[in-house]
Amino acid sequence: MNSLSFSNVIELAFNSLSYAALLFLLASGLSLIFGVMRIVNLAHAAIFLFAGYIALEFYNIIYGAASIMPRLLQALAWAALYLAWRGLSKISGEGRATLGVLGAYIIIEILSSALWGFKFYELFFPVIKLQKIDKVSFLALSAAIASAVIVVSLGGMLIERVFLRRFGQDTLAQVLVTIGFAFILQDGSLYTWGGDNFIFEEPWPFNSSAVIGGISFPLYRLLMIIIAVLVGITLLFCIDRTRLGAIMRATVDDPEMARGIGINTNIVSMSIFAIGALLAAIGGVVGGAFFGVYPGLDFEILPYAFAVVIIGGLGSLAGAVVGSLVVGFMENFGTALFPELSYFALFAPMAIILAIKPTGLFGKG
Repeated sequence: MNSLSFSNVIELAFNSLSYAALLFLLASGLSLIFGVMRIVNLAHAAIFLFAGYIALEFYNIIYGAASIMPRLLQALAWAALYLAWRGLSKISGEGRATLGVLGAYIIIEILSSALWGFKFYELFFPVIKLQKIDKVSFLALSAAIASAVIVVSLGGMLIERVFLRRFGQDTLAQVLVTIGFAFILQDGSLYTWGGDNFIFEEPWPFNSSAVIGGISFPLYRLLMIIIAVLVGITLLFCIDRTRLGAIMRATVDDPEMARGIGINTNIVSMSIFAIGALLAAIGGVVGGAFFGVYPGLDFEILPYAFAVVIIGGLGSLAGAVVGSLVVGFMENFGTALFPELSYFALFAPMAIILAIKPTGLFGKG
């Protein structure tokens, strides 16, 4: 066991708070999705990583290191494909239209590759070469968060509407779908952006440290805490004080009764999945200067996210707060005090809590 000085304890406590803030941004969405939809979203950490890559590409575009043209061509290609499919669907039905579009694509791919050496599929799935951006402003960080939130929220709505809703309450099928999307997002990110490790520069003016009493406090970690607090307050207010929150609570408590009084629970579920993905997106962009962005990060951080929601209780926002603090402090202090037993120091308390209260500290049921 290592010994710690008073300054070490203060630094570790501050680092633990900032780490807990990032875990909250990730785990709160995971907990929210389960609370309303009863879906254990195993693609949640992959969404976290995907948002980090979106932010990195956004930085490259606005600072002139990459072109936006591949993305514009991609949008036009997908729009043309969708319009072609819709037109054929009205004539021959959706099934035949899908087969027709797929067959036409295969023919075009073969011809373009054989005659001109052009990879037609790269119109739909372009490869983007990224670079490390050395200087980032707070305004650029805010815009990157907004961009990632928009893209990931729309993607989350699409996943819920097209894929998850088809399986109803089939939990196993839903879990398998989210696992599939975790691999799709992971391999898609590797194909699109490559396998290099990137770490974001901390944005100005949060790229320095405040020294108090001889102890250094990085300002970016303080920003992470502030963002998590603001997100937590916003979530609590929306859930407890707004009509949307009342609809969400009604859907959680009794979905059958909610449908009976006219609440469209399908729209509620789609919105909740989008909000959960949104929270992961915020965490992915903010965490880019903390963890970095690299292949495999999603599977590394997923166990910690589940540790948070298991300790706090699935479906509980207060549990996500407490669970994040427990995991953040146990991880940092456990690694500092018992480096050879760091995983035991984290997951042993989780096992004890589950043995005493299987639903977690704030879980229901």
